[in-house]
Amino acid sequence: MRTQHACRYYQSDPVPEQVFYQAVEAARFGPQGGNRQPVQFLIVTDQDKKNQLGEWYRIPWKAYYEAASSGQDEIIADSGDVKATHITMSNPVKSLADADNFADHYQDHPAIVIVLADLEETHPTDTDLGRLSIVGGASVYTIAQNFCLALRGQGVATTFTTLLCMFEPQIKELFDIPANLSTAAFIVAGYPAKPFPTKLFRKPVESMAFLDSFDRPLAAT
Repeated sequence: MRTQHACRYYQSDPVPEQVFYQAVEAARFGPQGGNRQPVQFLIVTDQDKKNQLGEWYRIPWKAYYEAASSGQDEIIADSGDVKATHITMSNPVKSLADADNFADHYQDHPAIVIVLADLEETHPTDTDLGRLSIVGGASVYTIAQNFCLALRGQGVATTFTTLLCMFEPQIKELFDIPANLSTAAFIVAGYPAKPFPTKLFRKPVESMAFLDSFDRPLAAT
């Protein structure tokens, strides 16, 4: 968990099918509401299809990149609404440059894994609260994170992205995805061109966890 970063640079070597098999075999045990098992993985290695995904990915990314670089909080991309928010980074200039290079070479990465979910099987319980529903994702992203960790355990790096979800109709047509499945995430996977990091930049525990009330931060004992 401490070294599973968003990898921006990959070797060209393909990831063996058996490695993906082992990752899915482990990921499927993640928690999910009612054990409905709504998640499926589509592993894309076909170069023509990766080229198309790269073209679509760069449309919202470049709009986001320009806005983030200029300090804007919100921009409108050609394909719809994309919000660029301030993100805490240890080195924001380098992080944005690395992410931009990642986008420019999106189609060159060894594999792009489409995480799909049957939303009818996620059973969200927060749809009547007058806000964006998030509960349904608990049956999806736990599996996706397990998948990334299982790949990391085999020496494979990943990058978890969601920008391509706005192209869901086009992607479903390109891959002939069944009507009941929706795109939930896109995970780039491959062997890292650089060593895995030894430290990731994250908020301290004391700013994230509390005991009984928000004036009692959880502290190490």
